Amino acid sequence: MPTRTKLNIPTLAACIGLCFVFAFGGSKFTPVPGSEWYYSVLHKPSWNPPDWLFPIAWTILFLLMGIALYLVVQQRSEKNNIQGALTIFGVQLLLNLGWSAAFFGLHSPLYALVEIVFLWLAIVLTIVKFKAVSPLAAYLLIPYLLWVSFASFLNFTILQLN
Repeated sequence: MPTRTKLNIPTLAACIGLCFVFAFGGSKFTPVPGSEWYYSVLHKPSWNPPDWLFPIAWTILFLLMGIALYLVVQQRSEKNNIQGALTIFGVQLLLNLGWSAAFFGLHSPLYALVEIVFLWLAIVLTIVKFKAVSPLAAYLLIPYLLWVSFASFLNFTILQLN
């Protein structure tokens, strides 16, 4: 049974901060209102979520990722090797950033679709690895997996429309 540890505010802030560094990086690719490719050229389905929903959803998801990361980091010890969990978590952060770069930066729904398949798999593996360390950390990533599942279908539909 895991031991209860005292809340470590600096570590929690660092874990959340790391996730938001990647969120900020991804936002650098996000189109601003009026961007020609996204708003004029790209065909999107009628059920595409409104623009205002994305920053709210991603803020919540990156916050949950940061808390999940903290819960895993807090379980590190000599007998509890968390390196594999942390490595795959880092991979999924990079793939998350890569999706934004592929879709918005390269204007490529095709590359983004390939990227998001790897992202989805990395999230599943992260959940599995985190569950072995902290079940709560794994459960906190479920909304992220659901959102990326939806985003995968949206990405696929956009590819079909274009």
